[in-house]
Amino acid sequence: MPTLGEFTARQLRGLCEVAGLGEQDARTYQDVLVEALGPEAGRRLDLPPSGRTFLSDDHTPVEYSLSFRPDGAPDLRVLLEPGCGTATLEENGRAGLDAVRAMSRRWGFSTAWLDKVEDLFLPASPQGPLALWCALELRPGGVPRVKVYLNPAARGPARAAETLREALDRLGLTRAFAALPPGDGYPFLALDLGDWEQPRVKVYVRHPALSAAEAGELSRTADGPTAAELRDFAATAAGTAAGDARLSGLPVLSCHVFTDTAADRPSGFTLHIPVRDYARHDGEALDRAVALLGRHGMDPAPLLRALPSLTGRRPQDGVGLIAYLALAHQRGRPPRITVYLSAEAYSVRPPTG
Repeated sequence: MPTLGEFTARQLRGLCEVAGLGEQDARTYQDVLVEALGPEAGRRLDLPPSGRTFLSDDHTPVEYSLSFRPDGAPDLRVLLEPGCGTATLEENGRAGLDAVRAMSRRWGFSTAWLDKVEDLFLPASPQGPLALWCALELRPGGVPRVKVYLNPAARGPARAAETLREALDRLGLTRAFAALPPGDGYPFLALDLGDWEQPRVKVYVRHPALSAAEAGELSRTADGPTAAELRDFAATAAGTAAGDARLSGLPVLSCHVFTDTAADRPSGFTLHIPVRDYARHDGEALDRAVALLGRHGMDPAPLLRALPSLTGRRPQDGVGLIAYLALAHQRGRPPRITVYLSAEAYSVRPPTG
């Protein structure tokens, strides 16, 4: 019986090949993944997960994503919870913080942004479904780009907006909070750390029972995407032809990217559709992903090669392998589509029809 580390390292190796990363890079990133998971990496998969992580439906503390653009191989990212398996949320956050600081020493990047807001998101008695997640964008050379995901409700749901506003102010983004669209809470604040061309602060907003038509109005960027483009993406990803049909399952997420402290609006926007809650099985989710990639001039072949790297099951035999479909716009760059992929180390959600 494989361990969690062995299982996810094998998956990652296959995805590295899909993303055009070489053999040495794949081995390096396998080691990085296992090291970041800590003691949990050695846990056998015939045992239940030791914690109920919010990161995935089956509580695997790892998620993958492939970010597609019109030309070139997709970018590969792995999201993980370094503190998985700890006894308390406070210990979880501290383990995550220790892991990020170890990465900063290893790869020589600054954690200044995280340092400025650490007390807001890692208090003595944190609340909420997560403490700290870490995402690694894997690139040639064996040195990833790193970002962290933090929980604005760490000091309590009633203080989430206050916490987020204070964090943005400390980061010099004093006009950012006012630029956000209305929603039902703020599930994540994400910070780019280290070697990014243009480091980003990303604010996520939750939108339950949204329609595709309403999704078209969420962007606050100055130069795109258009409302029609967002409506089309949301309707196709969710499998609803009617623009006013409500998405009553898992909520849509919008992500607002800030890179300029002087700006009064975001420089980027991403619309996240939780396709796994709006498809009967992964065959349907895959068909929608392929259609959207083709519509935006992106090659779906890497996605088709990626799925066998994760599982031996047929897409029709479960739902949730494809977790989210997202359309991203960043000022000065072509649009991207990101497909989020579950590890399914512990269980597979059965199809609904």
